[in-house]
Amino acid sequence: MKHTYYIDGMTCDGCRKHVEESLIALNGVQKVTVNLEKKEASIEMEHHIPLETFQKALKEAGGSYNIHNIGQYHRHSEPKKEERPKGKGTGTFYCPMHCEGDKTYDKSGDCPVCGMDLVEEQNLLTPSNTQYTCPMHPEIVKDAAGSCPICGMDLVPMEADVSAEEKTYRKLLKKFWVAVAFTLPIFIIAMSEMLTNNPLYDVLELKYWNWIQFVLSIPVVFYATWMFFERAYRSIKTWNLNMFTLIGIGAGVAWLFSVIGMLVPDFFPDQFKTEAGTVHVYFEAATVILTLVLLGQLLEARAHSKTNSAVKELLKLAPNKAIKIVNGEEKEVSIDEIELGDILRVKPGDKIPVDGVLTEGETSVDESMITGEPIPVNKTVDDKVSSGTINGNQSFLMKAEKVGSDTLLSQIIHMVNDASRSRAPIQNLADKVSGYFVPVVVIIALITFAVWAIWGPEPAYVYALVNAIAVLIIACPCALGLATPMSVMVGVGKGAQNGVLIKNAEALEKMNKVSTLIVDKTGTITEGKPTVEKVASFDNGFDESQVLQYLVSLNNQSEHPLAEATVKYGKEQKVEFLKTERFNAVTGKGVEGSVNGKKVSLGNAKMMEAADAKLPEAMENEAQTFQKQGKTVSYVAIDRKVAGYVVIGDKIKKTSAKAIKALQDKNINVIMLTGDNHDTARAVAKELNLADFRASMLPEDKLKEVERLQSEAKIVAMAGDGINDAPALAKSDVGIAMGTGTDVAIESADLTLVKGDLHGIVKARNLSDVVMRNIKQNLFFALIYNTLGIPIAAGLLYPFFGILLSPMIAALAMSFSSVSVIANALRLRTKKIDS
Repeated sequence: MKHTYYIDGMTCDGCRKHVEESLIALNGVQKVTVNLEKKEASIEMEHHIPLETFQKALKEAGGSYNIHNIGQYHRHSEPKKEERPKGKGTGTFYCPMHCEGDKTYDKSGDCPVCGMDLVEEQNLLTPSNTQYTCPMHPEIVKDAAGSCPICGMDLVPMEADVSAEEKTYRKLLKKFWVAVAFTLPIFIIAMSEMLTNNPLYDVLELKYWNWIQFVLSIPVVFYATWMFFERAYRSIKTWNLNMFTLIGIGAGVAWLFSVIGMLVPDFFPDQFKTEAGTVHVYFEAATVILTLVLLGQLLEARAHSKTNSAVKELLKLAPNKAIKIVNGEEKEVSIDEIELGDILRVKPGDKIPVDGVLTEGETSVDESMITGEPIPVNKTVDDKVSSGTINGNQSFLMKAEKVGSDTLLSQIIHMVNDASRSRAPIQNLADKVSGYFVPVVVIIALITFAVWAIWGPEPAYVYALVNAIAVLIIACPCALGLATPMSVMVGVGKGAQNGVLIKNAEALEKMNKVSTLIVDKTGTITEGKPTVEKVASFDNGFDESQVLQYLVSLNNQSEHPLAEATVKYGKEQKVEFLKTERFNAVTGKGVEGSVNGKKVSLGNAKMMEAADAKLPEAMENEAQTFQKQGKTVSYVAIDRKVAGYVVIGDKIKKTSAKAIKALQDKNINVIMLTGDNHDTARAVAKELNLADFRASMLPEDKLKEVERLQSEAKIVAMAGDGINDAPALAKSDVGIAMGTGTDVAIESADLTLVKGDLHGIVKARNLSDVVMRNIKQNLFFALIYNTLGIPIAAGLLYPFFGILLSPMIAALAMSFSSVSVIANALRLRTKKIDS
């Protein structure tokens, strides 16, 4: 028997293997194949095995995986996830270097692969109200200000929980000051040896100062920086060798060598001994190295918090309160209490609480925080408004249509979080290098030790040890691993602030290489707000009012923008709607159905052909005069006879011509594909100076055009807003959806433009250019740093200039190499992408 099941809860290839191994272990299961992308498991078994048995096996194996029958799985039936801890984050953590792809973790800690501190995602929903407590009785918690019921004192606002990110920073800061406090005296004692008449030796002998250094080093090694050794041990145990492997070996060898040298000095040859007969100790090297690495981690933690500052700024837009109209009266409520259909009052200067539609009044709304456009947008009745945008100087009423995580603001934050965790293909280069990096560095350190021990000057073994440690410490695979994800995270946030939403890092990288852009006409080049300009009758049996009545009755069942325009026009003309049955939308052609018992077809010439209704030549000629002006003409056939037509106009967006010119200046070939007729398409193309266009395109034709261009080795981006664009959007190298379009188009796309105009594509291309340039700078720096740093640490300059690199200087260089990569990525925040 062979069955296919749906598996949810998988996030990476490790999860896929875990599920496969858990299911194949069951008795009766012969073969298991798990597809991570489709989230499906194909299971071959000797006999039928109940679904409950599979679920039990997955549960016992650990992880949050669930198995469902195909077709019976619905998103709303997903088992409830455990409640996240309260605070400013989501309780979801990820590795900043994406070592395991987009895998996430439920608690803070360090990455099991690279050892770096996990970063917490920013919360999608901010706490909706401030809670108050009593300073004397903290168990008293109220949702509103007032007095304590026990002692009568005024309640004070509770301090908001700090994010896991901030907790990590504070913990590192505390450990850093402890490390500094104990390392500084060790460093002073060690450096005093360079003085001719060392005053410290008048107090105690050298061997006792060595013991003091040892005691002072214990808090540094076993408290402040012990986590580095834990990570090093774990990396060797799992063979996920990383930066902490090198730090652990380098600093650990220096510290252990010093301890053994104190305890059994006679074990070492004279080369390792001082004039006083004690073995040279390196407590200062070990502790300074560890303290400097800790400083690097501290600076990284602070820099990390800035890389996702775009999300934090978006989170600040979410209002906590709203004014709800209840029984005709205004009532202030928290955001959580708003439900679909609620009527809300938005006062001048207030943030709009949820997504909805304006029902009374008019205003201007500042949408710059979402679209990136500084000019306020005028809003009247029936216009859409979005959560987090700011009302102008007039009050209005609105109806809530999307609340909570369904609002545009929440979706933007969710998309930014997901995209920030995704991997760009260029990162594969860094991953390949990192895979061999640590073993190669360890081998180089061993070779360094051997070369210095054999051919180095006296004391040869001391030089060998110090230089080998310097090689281990200066090598930094971390800078290489951070080069791509840091730039992606900052770039994705920058895009969101400018109305360009990026689904994944791969799309951001591919956008840089796009050579051909395909654009749809309606809703992409044009406003997407069509208006009826004329209704004409061509049949003595039906006058214009009847033609209008039949076409609006049929179109009332459709969601197409052109259909909505005709229905709106019909309502303005006070047309009585007739009963419509068996409605059917024919993609790329039109619609058909039964209206008042008559078969009615509405659409282009292909629709008339499909309905077996012959177009009169005189009507075609009359229609062409409108089409040559860029208008859309839809024909109406009643009982297989063409009864008339409707002329619909749709203005070209003001930004379209400028955006197309800007893209052409970047050597991108822009092609317009439209389902409209050739005359209409040519009129629009002429106005936009577009040499290349295709008309009368069905969805499959658009898909074939994308495939044809890809077969010519062109990198194709497709911009569209309708359901008919979805196949081509999914097939293109980069699919770009207009935020004003359908959910299907947005779901199929890699990029979404919130404002929904072509200028957003110019922004997306500029963003891709600056991000890819930044990534290459980071990779170049990381590779050059390691390429030059390791040979210098090994002593390459010593034969020529007599220069050696101290392990302490190596630790400082290594710590700042990672910080400099993050600092370079942060420069993206200042880049302008709207020109």
